[in-house]
Amino acid sequence: MLKLAQNKRVKISGDMELKDRLVGVQRVVKVTKGGRAFGFSAIVVVGDEKSVVGIGLGKSKDVSTAIQKAIEAAKKNLVRIPIYKGTIPHEQFAKFSGSQVLIKPASHGTGVKAGGAMRAVLESAGVKDVLAKSKGSSNPHNLVKATLKALLELRDARTIAMQRGVTMKKVFNG
Repeated sequence: MLKLAQNKRVKISGDMELKDRLVGVQRVVKVTKGGRAFGFSAIVVVGDEKSVVGIGLGKSKDVSTAIQKAIEAAKKNLVRIPIYKGTIPHEQFAKFSGSQVLIKPASHGTGVKAGGAMRAVLESAGVKDVLAKSKGSSNPHNLVKATLKALLELRDARTIAMQRGVTMKKVFNG
């Protein structure tokens, strides 16, 4: 998983209701001396739609097992994202491999303006209003990881105040 996620990890509690979204399933081929061995890889996003999200990758010989493995992997990698009034606290840019993403906060009622793989991550995290743009590679694996990286780099006002050692009043008044 991403290095930023270490301090934002979330433990699964009994009352947490997680919803999973399948981002993509790809057929993979391993060429051996005896011929070709076909398998499947699946990428899944899991979230409670209240600021907790995780991504997972599963590989297997059949599709359903690959999806189940991906869901289990995603549940082990849950992180908490700062969400302020249904949107993100500030604009953020992130890059993972060939994929680049830009996410911006939006006013209430805008909705999630994002493409397929980014939309799955943002909706699973519970972001209701956001503007998003993907540049570079549209590979779903890299796009999901870039989006999660951008979300992990977000900081809310309370965190900034604690890091600076000032009160919340001072943060807002300058």
